[in-house]
Amino acid sequence: MNHEQAGCCRSRRALLAGTGAVGVATLTGCATYGQPTAAPPAAPPAGSAGADPSGTSGADPSGTATPGDDGADPGTPALATLADIPVGGGAIFADAGVVVTQPTDGVIKAYSATCTHQGCTVTSVSDGTIVCACHNSVFDIADGSVRSGPAGAPLPAANVTVDGDAIRLA
Repeated sequence: MNHEQAGCCRSRRALLAGTGAVGVATLTGCATYGQPTAAPPAAPPAGSAGADPSGTSGADPSGTATPGDDGADPGTPALATLADIPVGGGAIFADAGVVVTQPTDGVIKAYSATCTHQGCTVTSVSDGTIVCACHNSVFDIADGSVRSGPAGAPLPAANVTVDGDAIRLA
């Protein structure tokens, strides 16, 4: 092989190495897409006071918080009022890691705002659904179940109470 051919090969190698580096950089950038934007609320340890697998503290066994429920410290700041949560819709409280819904008038439900697909924070609540725009998973506001994927698991219930018209984390 002469020097001209060797120079040519080095240029090809440099070109291929540069192309590979761009590909790695592109993949690295994509690796962060869809990563969690908020940590899910911490679950109380099993058997601890206040732990309620139904999803709401002081709620009936269906996991529904109703006005007058006990369980939250009245000094705990309210997430919202009943009037803030539209019937058939809900509101996302990303800082608290929860989404609160009102499937029917006076029935309050709460779930983790972290999508079970890849950990993105859900982005909207309307028309009876909770939507995660990262990959278009859709959940039911009444029970957190998956209406359409790619999520394969429902949103976990979150503990809330309703005291008068104030909705609080339990």
